Amino acid sequence: MINQITEELGEKIREVSIAEFFEKNRHILGYENPTKSLFTVVKELVDNALDAAIEAKILPEVKVTVKPLANNKFKVKVEDNGPGLPPNKIPIAFGKFLVGSKFYRLRQSIGTQGIGAKGAILYAQLTTGKPAKITTYYNGKAHEFELMIDVLKNEPNVLKYEVNETKKKHGLSVELQVEGRYVTGYQSIQTYLKFISIANPYARIIFDSPNGKYVFERVIDKLPPLPKEIKPHPYGVELGKLKRMLKLSSYNNLLVFFTKEFSRVSKSTAFKICKLAKVDCNKKPSLVTHEEAEKLHKAMQMVKLLAPPTNCLSPLNEEMLIEGLKKEFPAEYYVAVIRKPSVYRGNPFQVQVALAYGEQLREILNDQALLLRFANHTPLLYNQAECAITKAVTDVDWRSYGLSQSANSLPQAPLVILVDFISVWIPYTSEGKHAIANYPEIIKEIKLALQEAGRRLGKFVKEKRKLHEMKLRRNLFESYSTIFAEYLSKLTEKDIKMIKEKLELLLKKGKFKFEELEKEKEIKEKVEIIEVK
Repeated sequence: MINQITEELGEKIREVSIAEFFEKNRHILGYENPTKSLFTVVKELVDNALDAAIEAKILPEVKVTVKPLANNKFKVKVEDNGPGLPPNKIPIAFGKFLVGSKFYRLRQSIGTQGIGAKGAILYAQLTTGKPAKITTYYNGKAHEFELMIDVLKNEPNVLKYEVNETKKKHGLSVELQVEGRYVTGYQSIQTYLKFISIANPYARIIFDSPNGKYVFERVIDKLPPLPKEIKPHPYGVELGKLKRMLKLSSYNNLLVFFTKEFSRVSKSTAFKICKLAKVDCNKKPSLVTHEEAEKLHKAMQMVKLLAPPTNCLSPLNEEMLIEGLKKEFPAEYYVAVIRKPSVYRGNPFQVQVALAYGEQLREILNDQALLLRFANHTPLLYNQAECAITKAVTDVDWRSYGLSQSANSLPQAPLVILVDFISVWIPYTSEGKHAIANYPEIIKEIKLALQEAGRRLGKFVKEKRKLHEMKLRRNLFESYSTIFAEYLSKLTEKDIKMIKEKLELLLKKGKFKFEELEKEKEIKEKVEIIEVK
């Protein structure tokens, strides 16, 4: 009887494709409800569009269209001016999960998993049954595809393919019909596009929405330096990955393997690793046993190595950060801080912070600071409480810089806080890519950047408060000057007219001094912004 049940259970075991898995677990990719699902579709397609243009050294121009159809359905179209793709690569690039050009590269980019656009296409066919319409502009032709994903095989199913003449030289467009709900407010498509234009001030984004047309103009005509690809760093490689690298290696000995497959490993360092592990350095990597691999992995963590190279990162400069903020948040004072690159689990990362402060923001923010979280220049609008950036910001004592703050919360002030975490590998808390994991090294670096920016802001707030108090005292003295003159005249038995004249002269001197201080403050503001740039 038991054997029969065992056989029956065994017959039910079958392989499940990754596409089928995501079809049943679409919430993992961010498709949890109609509002978030429509947002995620746009986000994934725009992220891809920006990445493609930047990698081709083209100033990005992205057009996003979201139009309502019947029965809570929407047409979503994202068109870019990037390089496009060769037509023969379109089916596999958009119709098969875990296929992409970035997964194995260690360099900063927005997308890396080979999931994003495919997830959007899968969600479209799941909720509306309609195929994706993809057009690549290549060699003066518009190559138009209609395709769906075969979820059982995780393979593309091309339903239609046409080639037409076009005047457009290069670019790509993706059009989907999806179920969703369009909203306005913080966690909306419009807010996402507004924020991504802040962290990518060299991009021009056109949004044709259900409520009208919006254009987020570029304010910088220069791209940041493109990041370079690097080899993995020994400190960030786990045992399982090392074993796979050894097994697949075609090198003749371990010395060559370590120097060619890893960054910051010289021949002498490779020799030290083998010596510490007591493994023959002339041994062929593919013949290394499990026990030897364990010893080599342990030795890799013990040798002293330089930090990974940082040219794999592409931070914005201070000018770009400030210009991006100025475009959307007019304020009295701006400051930007860019930390030196650091490392977590062998992965290089860098933190960029910018603050905007001023009374102009009070009405917009309603006396509550606004936190803008970014990962590799793309906004994170969901799961704020779970994010390392939020923890770092709320851990900072903003009262030290003259601002009000309750325990474990954002400061109460007319303040915009921008934090951009860039890395070759973003440790997201899930495949939905909405929050960064709480690594201590990451939180520490974000806090240090915020504290540096906070100190500069604190000086401005202190000076502004001092001038405000001086103005109040001067106005108070001025309002009582007539009464004061009368009493002085009675006490001193001197002419009231002469006393009034002296008081007016004193007030004029005070006013002159006050105006000089205000002028000096304005100069200091300008100088600080220039220094930051």
